[in-house]
Amino acid sequence: MTLKTNAAIDARRIAATPRGIGIGFPIYAERALNAELWDVEGRRYIDFGSGIAVLNTGHRHPRVVEAIRAQLDRFTHTAYQVVPYESVVSLAERLNRLTPGTHAKKTAFFTTGAEAVENAIKIARAATRRPGVIALGGGFHGRTFMGMALTGKVVPYKTGFGPFPGSIFHVPAPIALHGVSVDDSLRAIEQLFKADIEPEQVAAIILEPVQGEGGFYAAPPEFMRALRRICDRHGILLIADEIQTGFGRTGKWFAMDHYDVVPDLMTMAKSLAGGTPLSAVCGRAEIMDAPAPGGLGGTYAANALAIASAHAVLDVIEEEKLCERAQQLGDRLKARLEALRAKVPQICDVRGLGAMVAVEFAGADGAPDPAFTKEVQTRARDAGLLLLTCGVHANVVRFLFPLTIEDAVLEEGLDILAAALQA
Repeated sequence: MTLKTNAAIDARRIAATPRGIGIGFPIYAERALNAELWDVEGRRYIDFGSGIAVLNTGHRHPRVVEAIRAQLDRFTHTAYQVVPYESVVSLAERLNRLTPGTHAKKTAFFTTGAEAVENAIKIARAATRRPGVIALGGGFHGRTFMGMALTGKVVPYKTGFGPFPGSIFHVPAPIALHGVSVDDSLRAIEQLFKADIEPEQVAAIILEPVQGEGGFYAAPPEFMRALRRICDRHGILLIADEIQTGFGRTGKWFAMDHYDVVPDLMTMAKSLAGGTPLSAVCGRAEIMDAPAPGGLGGTYAANALAIASAHAVLDVIEEEKLCERAQQLGDRLKARLEALRAKVPQICDVRGLGAMVAVEFAGADGAPDPAFTKEVQTRARDAGLLLLTCGVHANVVRFLFPLTIEDAVLEEGLDILAAALQA
């Protein structure tokens, strides 16, 4: 029997699949458990990426595995729009209760985060009868055409794919570290209203409470409040994209729980269903009811296995107190990174809500340092730690380890990180 190797499989990948599907690490997974992963050659890695924020409850949490297995014994697919099932209704009821605000809400389920964003825009346009949407520079909202149009980063997401849907406008995100104040961002919105689109033609403003791909920058509270005032003044809907921030990652169920502002619509995916494909849009009942019957849905939307997994995920987050755990883990990580500042002059910022933490690197001249960032990632990988990068300048390492990570595994990973930073 020929032993599998990463190199051999990667050669087959290059021959069989398109180059447009980028691969972060040319290592091929064989099995995984909680925060650990083993490749086909038997090498162990500590996973600080969680499949891009999908595994807040870890790889193969026993409760999630059992829920999927039990659903497999019942049925795998009926198409919810053809023959529905009660587990969808009960999951919608749970999310309606968990999301911010005490108003009447409704939830619709889809398959991917990009689908959730697409449908949130559809719902907003149906409810307001307006075309325009405002998004933020550096934001990421998916790889579909509407998702790309909303995303505020060209390379690699938009390169070569235009033209994009119209009536989409961008303003700079307020990031003090990069010289953009809240007032700067708000003035840009006012300039849009003067030069590009009247506010009465804007259906929605969409933003991530904490930018994901953009660099883990949290929206300042005063900016979120100002957006709410602008939306209320002009009849615009506020959409919070919680696809990467949701389900305990920031130390609360949702990142919007850190603000005294309630969005009209929220998009969810990633850690909602523990690694199975499921997304959702939750919002004010009257807004969610705007599309006519048949206007929303999808063949695999509300897949039975994913719905079962999501119920288990919500149970685990609640019973294992993962929101509190996220805050504890994030505090430990930030303390470790801050202690390294004196030894690693490239560290220019350490930030994060809960366990959604990032460290940003710059050179002696203050310019972003993507080369150092890549070197840290590579050294960590070679030592058995998987790290993800992000940021418009690719100079940020983001931390997304499972919230269920064992203390000993976390400390081992942090030791590897410290060595990679100081190498």
